[in-house]
Amino acid sequence: MIMFVERIYTGIIEGDQKTVEAGVLLALAAGFTSTQLLDDMLAAMSEVRRLYEKNVYSVPEMMLASRAMRAGLAALKHKRKRGQPGRVMCVAVGSVKGDLHDIGKNLVVMMLEGADFDVIDLGADVPPEKFVAVVRDQGAQVIAMSALLTTTMSGMKATVMALEAAGLRQQVRVIIGGAPVNDAFAREIGADGYAPDASRAVSLVRGVTRDLGHGLRG
Repeated sequence: MIMFVERIYTGIIEGDQKTVEAGVLLALAAGFTSTQLLDDMLAAMSEVRRLYEKNVYSVPEMMLASRAMRAGLAALKHKRKRGQPGRVMCVAVGSVKGDLHDIGKNLVVMMLEGADFDVIDLGADVPPEKFVAVVRDQGAQVIAMSALLTTTMSGMKATVMALEAAGLRQQVRVIIGGAPVNDAFAREIGADGYAPDASRAVSLVRGVTRDLGHGLRG
């Protein structure tokens, strides 16, 4: 059974989409959980990132690895098991008001779905009121905000303040990500955490939701 995991890991590093997809399906059939497989895929992407930072990989290799990762996530989403014990955490993801960039946000959505979270994709250019509404009306337990521009970062603080004004801040966890933000900014605006990239967003969501008292599937 270990060979399935090795196939997925190697497939991502080599950018082989078909190998990764086949490996995920075989591993699921053999009894691996989506969480186990996602952790293995995240480890592979961490290695790809390390190779890129060491100038061993260039942008084309990074793109191939990302596509292979997406193929694996798509297979997980297609085959993920339903009806397992425990409630599924609901995460609402969106780029803040004024920010039309959604590539990073889309990758976060795919990775969270692959990890068996219930994801509400709010899209781009999302005003604070829409984040508030998804918590109040759809029961989102986590808000994940993205910003690629320094000029739109203020939308994150505005959203946190809007949640506080609506009396909803204590029942939702707020995480942020994007090129111009960092951990210090997350603390400054009262967010619960910061993820530097999509691969670490999943671990962050798991971490900030441990005290909500809900079981997680996967």
